[in-house]
Amino acid sequence: MMNLGRTRDLARKTQRLDAQGLCAMFGAMVRTPEGWDACRQRLYGRACTFWMFLEQTLCEDKSCTQAVAKNAVRRACGGQTTASPDTGAYCKARKRLSPDDLAGINRAVVDGVHRPRESAHLWHGRRVRVVDGSTVSMPDTPDNQARYPQPCGQAPGCGFPMMRLLAVFSLATGAMVAFAKAPLKTSERPLFRALWDMLDPGDVVLADRGFCGYAEGWLLSQRGVDWVMRNHQRRTVGVSLLRRIGKNDRIVLWHKTKIRPEWMEREQWRDMPDTMVVREIAVQVDIPGFRTSTIVIATSLLDEKEFAAGDFARLYRTRWMCELFLRDIKTTLGMDILRCKTPEMAHRELLMHIIAYNLLRAVMASAAITGDVQCFRLSFKTALSTVRQWETAFAQRHAHNTTRETIVRHMLQYISRAIIPERPDRIEPRAIKRRPKEYDRLNKPRSVMKQRLLGQTP
Repeated sequence: MMNLGRTRDLARKTQRLDAQGLCAMFGAMVRTPEGWDACRQRLYGRACTFWMFLEQTLCEDKSCTQAVAKNAVRRACGGQTTASPDTGAYCKARKRLSPDDLAGINRAVVDGVHRPRESAHLWHGRRVRVVDGSTVSMPDTPDNQARYPQPCGQAPGCGFPMMRLLAVFSLATGAMVAFAKAPLKTSERPLFRALWDMLDPGDVVLADRGFCGYAEGWLLSQRGVDWVMRNHQRRTVGVSLLRRIGKNDRIVLWHKTKIRPEWMEREQWRDMPDTMVVREIAVQVDIPGFRTSTIVIATSLLDEKEFAAGDFARLYRTRWMCELFLRDIKTTLGMDILRCKTPEMAHRELLMHIIAYNLLRAVMASAAITGDVQCFRLSFKTALSTVRQWETAFAQRHAHNTTRETIVRHMLQYISRAIIPERPDRIEPRAIKRRPKEYDRLNKPRSVMKQRLLGQTP
């Protein structure tokens, strides 16, 4: 939640940093390492570079040229000499930002801002972690292709490097609490297992059927983590009925198959029990205009008195929020296509997008409290546009502390009024109406296409 009591310290901090608008807005939530810029005075110190990088991530124009030009304007308005428009020095300064430091800043944002808000919105007294995967692309450079090869079905030189991303979100706040990345050939389930240490006993994992496996279910339960997932479509055998709770609610035994998962050691697979008790709830999905379908929800929560069957149906329906979270960070915030030309810088750019996303979620959580509305009824697009436009108000050097507090209050009230209407079972075709330009597709390497234009190849 935004802290209005630190405005005096933030005002002094903004006299030393260039991207002072964002520092005054988010400085109470961002904890930069104390050792930054302690050794040497630079035009682009690490603290200054961090705030410029964050501003670049939040801007619609994400070019380094734009970031350097905005910094030159601020320096000129502050009576300082303007720097060169060349972006080389700023790009080198971004490389000095350690990924470990950026990851620590993100953890501090999540722990200090979202956990208090999350504790007020629990499901049966438990935190819900919703898991899903996605992909992002990046420039077609040799370094990126070596680390994150393009899809194997594309011809060499005609595709873009692809990174597989697995994200763990807080269902209460929408914050991305953990993530893992790998090349596209790596499936989502190994990435999910790499994040198990981020789960606490008592958490509930909400995921689709791609994560619903015997080994995953047993190992998560051993950690004290419960799970609610859609049953995998191939699990039609190896199930024994123990007892029925209701018409579409039953307790069953899952039997361990003879085929060991590739990622498990033989001893670990052998030591696992041959059966596991699971609860299965069949839910009918009735959407007007569509054929009625039935999905089966599997869970490790067996107590029918504490957890009614309808609770699982309503909970699994909220799993779609994860798709909206990914849309917000990829499409609205612009993380779908990374711009950096090396894997190391692409990782830093990814971290900065996650930090920016979580900061926006923190602003939305504060606005929800101000307007006494549910956080998910607020528009992420409106929050992003508001932060972009109101940054200039925070950057005013003549603004007094009371003025800054008033600006924060007005900004939160403005965001809290952008309420999304409830549209249950909304269906839209996944199609594009606007036609693309009638240009040929680049289905051969660019060098070959250039030679063809010059008439050097048949």
